[in-house]
Amino acid sequence: MFGLFKKTDNIEKLQKKYEKLMSDWHKLSTTNRAESDKKYAEAEEVLKQIEALKANK
Repeated sequence: MFGLFKKTDNIEKLQKKYEKLMSDWHKLSTTNRAESDKKYAEAEEVLKQIEALKANK
C-alpha cells in the first residue's frame, strides 16, 4: 500500500525502458532486421547508463 506513493528512481525508469526496448527488439527481429538492430543498439546504450548509475552509488 505504501509503495503506491513511492517515487521511482532513475535506475528503475531506465530498467523499464531497457525492458521495453528489448521486447521491441525481439518482436522486430523476425520481421525487420534493420529496425531490430537499431532497437538493440538503443537498449545497449540504456544498459550502459544503468551500469554507470549503479557504479556511482
